[in-house]
Amino acid sequence: MTESTPTLILTGGQVLTVDPDFTVAEAVAVRGREIIAVGTDVEVRALAGLSTRVVELNGRTVLPGINDSHLHGAAYGMTKPPFALDVGHPTVGSIADIARAVAGAALFAAPGEWITGLGWDPGYLAECLADARRFPHRRDLDEAAPHNPVCLTDFSAHMVWANSAALRACGIDAATEPPPGGVIDLDDDGEPTGILREAAQRLVQAALPSPTIAQRRQAIRGVVTELHSRGITSYTEPGLGPGGAGTLFGGLSTDNWTAYAELVASGQLDARVSVLLLPAPMGGSADDVRKGLAELQRPECADPRLLRAIGVKIFGDGVPPNRTAWMSEPYPDGGHGALCVHGDSPALQADELREMIRVAHEAGFQLGVHVTGDRAIETVVDAFVAANAASPRTDARHYVIHGDFIGAKSLAALASHGYGVNMNPSIKWTISDLMDEVVGPERSAYQWPVRSAFEAGVTVCASSDAPVTEPDWRLGVAAMLLRESKASGRQSGADQCVSLAEALRAYTINAARQDFAESWKGSLEVGKVADLCVLDRDLMATDPHDITGVEVDLTVFDGRVVFER
Repeated sequence: MTESTPTLILTGGQVLTVDPDFTVAEAVAVRGREIIAVGTDVEVRALAGLSTRVVELNGRTVLPGINDSHLHGAAYGMTKPPFALDVGHPTVGSIADIARAVAGAALFAAPGEWITGLGWDPGYLAECLADARRFPHRRDLDEAAPHNPVCLTDFSAHMVWANSAALRACGIDAATEPPPGGVIDLDDDGEPTGILREAAQRLVQAALPSPTIAQRRQAIRGVVTELHSRGITSYTEPGLGPGGAGTLFGGLSTDNWTAYAELVASGQLDARVSVLLLPAPMGGSADDVRKGLAELQRPECADPRLLRAIGVKIFGDGVPPNRTAWMSEPYPDGGHGALCVHGDSPALQADELREMIRVAHEAGFQLGVHVTGDRAIETVVDAFVAANAASPRTDARHYVIHGDFIGAKSLAALASHGYGVNMNPSIKWTISDLMDEVVGPERSAYQWPVRSAFEAGVTVCASSDAPVTEPDWRLGVAAMLLRESKASGRQSGADQCVSLAEALRAYTINAARQDFAESWKGSLEVGKVADLCVLDRDLMATDPHDITGVEVDLTVFDGRVVFER
């Protein structure tokens, strides 16, 4: 083999380059770790040598390696056995189903041993949908596991359901004050129901046994293997640091950076992971950000194309299903939600959030701020602009995480400063029917206005937020094209549908831009890294309703075949 001979050629198909013109080629050639040719079958086939592996596509589609730009990789790995029970839909469909699953786990648990699970969703639990609309209660779990503390985190990771043994173990009773931004639900007798929302989750999650670094490495490697089968070669780990110490299994803790770094050092990380540091917990303060950043500095890694800390994550408000997103207009059943930061009043909380953003901006970091309600989003975007006016930076690339109810004013401000938004179309598909009740049909239809964001000139990224949803970009693309709901199949905000090209950009080149890496990944162009995936069909000819059935036949990472169906 000569130095110019390709190691791999894919030919006879539809190569969606996702370059600026969305060029469609017929073939692509790889040598070593990078792409060396993209063009017609005749042009690329002529480069083949005796040792070149030639893959006949037979009309199949080639895409750049998918970049899931908001995926809690370590946490996702630790939500699976042996770390946690799966209590999500469709595995369970009722509170009774969950109680049975917990009882089954209790049979094999020692007295006092924690039982944990993740994924329950009141939008799919039979008792919550009945006329009585009964919400889960600690008593539902008490009989199932009377001698074991139980902690079940909901699908959004913004709510915990605990039994009485867990509350006792953590010293939680009617007199317990939740941390800033947290809520402890009380029943008619004034006693905790076992439901802890937002920052109050930490009261229980901090007591859970912490996995070892070796177990964390194992969990991450398992996730990367799964991602390869889905065509995913890059992802953003949105929040690792001291602010995540009290999360479920320390899923957002600094220990996970250590696990990732050890995988890189041993040559065992086969994904490109961009990390947002998490200096402050939900309900934190500007002082927490300062202290956390001082502790973290900016960690280095042996190969920044595999692992790099590029920014800082801050929690702004909660999530709409919990009525904790900070909204301008009240929810139908009352209240506006609130910011989840330190402060005794909305005004003081807003000031604190602005200061948190200013501190991270002046420290030179990209900011990704979790924010969902329109009032909270406006506060965050204004804070981005104010921080940059005080300390100008030419290419900070701050972005809004989720941005459920982002308005036209905020979109225009993001676009004018080169800032972005990271949306979650799979969550839209999952909860759109539930959201009709939570915020009303009109606001529900508008939620995640991806079309408006593209038209405003904002760089739009799409992501799974796993483990909130499965890391399935096919579902995300279909949801962006159709805006249909999971439960009813009806369209919710059809005016916010986008084209296939726009949806694919949100999972490839736009996500690479969020990573400050668009010059070397995110599209199939000569000189870029050889990260790509082969689908089982012609994607452009596929009905949007059938995209979720598309299979990944081959995944190439760094020039190596890492998955083949």
